[in-house]
Amino acid sequence: MNIFWSIILGIVQGVTEFLPVSSSGHLVIFQQFIPRFVQPGALFDVVLHLATMCAVLIYFRKRLVELINRYWLVLFVGTVPAGLVGIFFQDQIESFFTNVKFVGFALLITALFNLFTDVTKTKDKNFTNKNAFFVGIFQAFAIIPGISRSGSTIFAGTIFGINKQKAAEFSFLLSVPAILGANVLQFVCHGVDGISAPLNYVAGFVAAFISGYVSIRVVLKTLHGKRFKIFGIYCLIIGLAVLLISG
Repeated sequence: MNIFWSIILGIVQGVTEFLPVSSSGHLVIFQQFIPRFVQPGALFDVVLHLATMCAVLIYFRKRLVELINRYWLVLFVGTVPAGLVGIFFQDQIESFFTNVKFVGFALLITALFNLFTDVTKTKDKNFTNKNAFFVGIFQAFAIIPGISRSGSTIFAGTIFGINKQKAAEFSFLLSVPAILGANVLQFVCHGVDGISAPLNYVAGFVAAFISGYVSIRVVLKTLHGKRFKIFGIYCLIIGLAVLLISG
């Protein structure tokens, strides 16, 4: 992998991280086209996720303190399921990042989440420990590449009647501890010694941060209308295409 491909993967991560289409699934698909692509575990992928997490922190900087004060406990509760899955099933999770056919099936599930999000009626409810834990289970499920983290968690929030705008904000905030934890876990397991070309990681990080910041704005605007079905149809098409191509 060279700097060009690092930037391409960074843009893919940034554009798709906050769109309900699974950034990790798209990374797996794009990596199939890169000659001799290798990474220690999923280290490069989680570094790109770290970049988009930084985009969340910058984008919500004015409301961050307010949101954390309001959600700090439910954020902790919502983080628990993904933390447990990441710790106890790391090897199984990493194996999914090399199985493009599995990603195709997972994208079909993401398509269903998006289609149901559009038709689910919501009210102006707030997050509680109970529904935050439920949303956290969906986030844990989304560790699998192809399952959109934002798509699944926003869908889970709307099941409890929480409006899409609140569900999206909570989804973005919930990504912060999950991504930090994933980075710590990958670096502990594989270390910086596994990085053979640090400049590629830096280039990918910068590209993911810039494109991710723009992507947040697109998602929040999308939530004002019934447009999740567009992403649902997109995931359905991509998922079927991947399954056909992969045989």
